[in-house]
Amino acid sequence: MQLGAMQVDAISDGTFTVRPEYFGAEGDARREFFARDGFGWLPIGCFLIRTGERTILVDAGMGPDQDELAHGMVLVGGQLFVGLGALGIGAEDITDVVITHFHTDHVGWLFDLAAEPVFPNAIIWYGAADWDYFVNGPGDIRPHIRDGFLAQASRQHPLTHDATVTPGVTAVLTPGHTPGHLCVSLESGPDRLLLLGDAITCPIQLVEPTWHSYGDVDPTTAEQTRQRLRAELETTPGVGAHFPALSAGQLLLPDQWLPRTGK
Repeated sequence: MQLGAMQVDAISDGTFTVRPEYFGAEGDARREFFARDGFGWLPIGCFLIRTGERTILVDAGMGPDQDELAHGMVLVGGQLFVGLGALGIGAEDITDVVITHFHTDHVGWLFDLAAEPVFPNAIIWYGAADWDYFVNGPGDIRPHIRDGFLAQASRQHPLTHDATVTPGVTAVLTPGHTPGHLCVSLESGPDRLLLLGDAITCPIQLVEPTWHSYGDVDPTTAEQTRQRLRAELETTPGVGAHFPALSAGQLLLPDQWLPRTGK
């Protein structure tokens, strides 16, 4: 999308096969969505923002890795650089990486197996509470990603409050899915867009408001955050990391999600 003076491109790093149980629902729920042998097929989304002299990547995908969850659900990554290459962007061109949260399918391309940075010129932005939970605490994180965070601390920007990454790009703390989860608010002229990370995993949660996320660290706070963002989506388009086709949209009525075709 062209968002005022910003160019925003959605890139999928791979596929997340999801079942109703991920949302705490019964296996036969919403069969129109879970139409392929009881699975829905969702992207593992990242977003590239080009504005002024900054080239900002929001989330770093699963990386060349995979993860098996309960009920046969699987995350398989590895495709981010296909999308970046199609846009003419190399790893060295990225000036900032904003990580919505530290789950495996959002940090996979940050560091290689030797814990060296994949994006050598980038500053990494994230919610400080995720460092406490995943790097120093009980959260599940790949060892080489933890080692990379520890070794490259001088290249990081941990946030304890909302912060401007560059004019028009604001990191907004939205805890619950993880302790330090953040969304990214984009604004250029009259245009605005919310990048939701996993605060809302899928638009289906907007019409099934009791559906939570299997990965919520703090379900109560996550639900409060979803309700706050749901209200914002009545006036502002948004897109999450696993929204089908990575299409932004806006909630017009309690049971209607209108995809944004964009400029």
